[in-house]
Amino acid sequence: MSKGKLAKFAEVETFYNVLQPKFDEVFKKDFHLKGIWKSSFFNNNNPITLELGCGKGEYTVGLAKRFPDRNFIGVDIKGSRIWKGAKEALENNLKNVCFIRTRIELISSFFAKDEVEEIWFTFPDPQLKKPLKRLTSSRFLNNYSNFLIENAWINLKTDNTVLFEYTRLLTEYNNLEIDIAIDNVYESGETDDILSIKTFYEKEWLSQGLQSHYIRFKHNRDKKIEEVPEQ
Repeated sequence: MSKGKLAKFAEVETFYNVLQPKFDEVFKKDFHLKGIWKSSFFNNNNPITLELGCGKGEYTVGLAKRFPDRNFIGVDIKGSRIWKGAKEALENNLKNVCFIRTRIELISSFFAKDEVEEIWFTFPDPQLKKPLKRLTSSRFLNNYSNFLIENAWINLKTDNTVLFEYTRLLTEYNNLEIDIAIDNVYESGETDDILSIKTFYEKEWLSQGLQSHYIRFKHNRDKKIEEVPEQ
């Protein structure tokens, strides 16, 4: 491991806005803030948005700056990535943002029923060979039902056409309401202040000539989401 990563790991340990529970603390157990994030961490009653697989936290921090009346939590397994977003949040005195270092498979251990109002995925691993490991798969969408409010919004921004089309097909198959689906974000004429936020990875993909895709749909927590049958 490089000295730079070791330094980041050490510094992250001192950040109050980064929570790093051990695996055995949350595996089939409830995290101590489950159900009380607003009152015990953020000290407000504002809605919570998650960015799952947040990477360096560009969207978590970018959204927190734009919406001071909402709370934002970035989740990723890589502490060296989280370091950048957490440090920027501290430097900008953003009280409405924090990060959790954990596996997304364990996310239900952290949040109680009706505790989260929206989810963002920004350039997640498309898991081309393992569809059920995709963060927008039926497996994960059904897991999110444990803590999402009714009719919560889910946002996916990705460079991967397979993941984008898979997600669009899955939502259509399950009759989930699609608010917007854009094949090419920056040539669509629909790019707003939020969609203009660029992550580290997005900048790399764009420099290679790839396109960014975006879909926003409404989740139905009371319906079991079914995987699209193989054709």
